[in-house]
Amino acid sequence: MTSSAPLSLSVLDLVPVRTGQTTAQALSSARTLARLADASGVRRYWVAEHHNTQSVASTSPPVIIGMLAAATERMRVGSGGVMLPNHAALAVAEQFALLEAAHPGRIDLGIGRAPGTDPVTSWALRGGASDQDVVQRFPEYVQQVMAFMDPAGAAVQIGPRQHAITATPSAAGTPPVWLLGSSDYSARLAAQLGLPYVFAHHFAGRGTAEALELYRSTFTGPGEPTTFLTVNAVVADTPEEARRLALPFQHMMASLRVPGPMRQRPILTVEEAVDEPLPIPAGEFAAVTEPWLVGTPDEVAGQVRDVAARYGVEEVMVQPIGGSYADEPLDRSLSRERTVTELAARLVGQPVA
Repeated sequence: MTSSAPLSLSVLDLVPVRTGQTTAQALSSARTLARLADASGVRRYWVAEHHNTQSVASTSPPVIIGMLAAATERMRVGSGGVMLPNHAALAVAEQFALLEAAHPGRIDLGIGRAPGTDPVTSWALRGGASDQDVVQRFPEYVQQVMAFMDPAGAAVQIGPRQHAITATPSAAGTPPVWLLGSSDYSARLAAQLGLPYVFAHHFAGRGTAEALELYRSTFTGPGEPTTFLTVNAVVADTPEEARRLALPFQHMMASLRVPGPMRQRPILTVEEAVDEPLPIPAGEFAAVTEPWLVGTPDEVAGQVRDVAARYGVEEVMVQPIGGSYADEPLDRSLSRERTVTELAARLVGQPVA
């Protein structure tokens, strides 16, 4: 069955850092990938928030968003997402109000509830505030961000007096706020607040249908429920080569499940990943990799269409996870570039299958 609605392709980027690569080179790679995505008709390009790891450079989404939005012309650029418990609501509102002013109509503010890091780093980011307090107040913080970004600002009651706070003077627009999640919590909250919602299908591929149904069935508006989902993908000339390119990311994800120094090292090159066994039995990791889309460009494009049709979405956000060989340029990510451009050539504007 084919829908007449065109499929939109988007990109999620963690700004990965591989062996021998500097932060500057990883950022240059992300800039090149964003420019190619923009030229290929990609709808939006989001960057994640992670902290205190040697394998991911996306510690500050607003900084990277500003860099990528300035380097591109058409597509939306945003956060996938800002981990709101790590930040003051007004600080987030100010950052994204300025981004919207600089790049009107092109900025998205995706918000998540997870810390995006280890407990010690999370404590440092929050200035010692307890996890329990910031998580319990998450709905309040989301609404504060939206209120502060409103061009009219918000009134804050402190003692007997009210104080007016605006994120930026004379705002002409407000970036849309999306809630991100991998459980039913954010789906329920997004429906309650009438916000668009994204399910992190790329985490494990479980619970997607249930979360999207909960969001759609309890949505209170205004407007219609708006959603898409995320997938991990890598393409190559053969399925075997695609699986080889996926190995470095597989090692990175597996290392998060074991203690010790493996958690604090860059992403391996393809050669290193081929030579080194996984730190956990492959069978125990199968549930994580099972939903990844790995194969030739035609195969993966077909799988993206299938995912869109299965979950009733007209947009799929791909995280290109292909690794790099040791002799490839350090300021490029050739496999990730190819995954985005090959899928865009086959999917952008085509009907949802």
